[in-house]
Amino acid sequence: MSLREPNNILKKHPKILVVGPSWVGDMVMAQSLFIALKDTHPECQIDVLAPAWTLSLLETMPEVSKAVVMPLPRGRFGLMERIKLGLSLRSEGYDQAILLPNSWKSAIPTFFANIPVRTGYIGECRWGLLNDARKLDKTLLTMTVQRFVALGLPVDAPMPPVCPKPALTISKDRQQLVLDKFKLTPSAKILALCPGAEYGPAKRWPIEYYAEVARHKIDQGWQVWLFGSDKDKADAAQLNRQASGFCTDFTGRTSLAEAVALMSLANTVVSNDSGLMHVAAALNKKVIAIYGSSDPGFTPPLNDKAHIISLNLDCAPCFKRECPLGHSQCLTGISPEQVLEQITVTQSGPK
Repeated sequence: MSLREPNNILKKHPKILVVGPSWVGDMVMAQSLFIALKDTHPECQIDVLAPAWTLSLLETMPEVSKAVVMPLPRGRFGLMERIKLGLSLRSEGYDQAILLPNSWKSAIPTFFANIPVRTGYIGECRWGLLNDARKLDKTLLTMTVQRFVALGLPVDAPMPPVCPKPALTISKDRQQLVLDKFKLTPSAKILALCPGAEYGPAKRWPIEYYAEVARHKIDQGWQVWLFGSDKDKADAAQLNRQASGFCTDFTGRTSLAEAVALMSLANTVVSNDSGLMHVAAALNKKVIAIYGSSDPGFTPPLNDKAHIISLNLDCAPCFKRECPLGHSQCLTGISPEQVLEQITVTQSGPK
């Protein structure tokens, strides 16, 4: 079967299984693919094979019909489990699988599910497991979201593709539930701070800088909410201490669904390059995104309201978890005043 054939054999109303990524930010960017698929095939059904923690996030994406839980944790090979999963999916009658991860193991379930069109990048020598194997041209597809969307298009489509912006949908009822649970009062002046970044310290703006921003906005009558996972609790507690305890700290206290609903109530979000940054952008928030060791051209917030702060040092982006030079100047060189200035700019912009 040639590379051109699989895209031509899809039904008018195809049933598509997307093998999703394992990171929050990447799953948010995957919504651009879902939207693009719906634009091309409005009647298609999109199911997503993904870790259980992503289910609440997928529920905010109206393009997704159903989530299929990947029972294995990230990093575990589990050959027999993947084969059994694939066999269990045969009865679903999928017309196409689109694989966003580049790993060999991620292709095993779709092969054993007997899905006739299996699309993905060659990655870890996946010839045979894929029959619509694409070669990734990183010089042409420079952004993660472009690479995702391209897999939903014919192999000979013009590149780079036009990428729809992710748009998470949060109902008023869900917002009210979190307001009631945490006994919160809605406000037009809520600043969300996301001081964590699971990848490592080379992506984390200094806590004392976040605290200075928090103190300044609290003095102006803003509510300041802190977001993050259990791993961010110590940093958030330090931040809140330096802000005299006037922040509302949600780190480690919410499910992902609750964090997304709470963030949908914020006015402005200041974040490192993290999954929560992408969530905020997909909620159409005013985002100030701080980049250190990562590349803002590769994984930018997909939101016209977003403002990226990056010093573009000669040593950046290094993509390291910790600064290899020991100074982290790509982060320490970004002052709280720069961030506060951008919050002021976004305040005066369109709602």
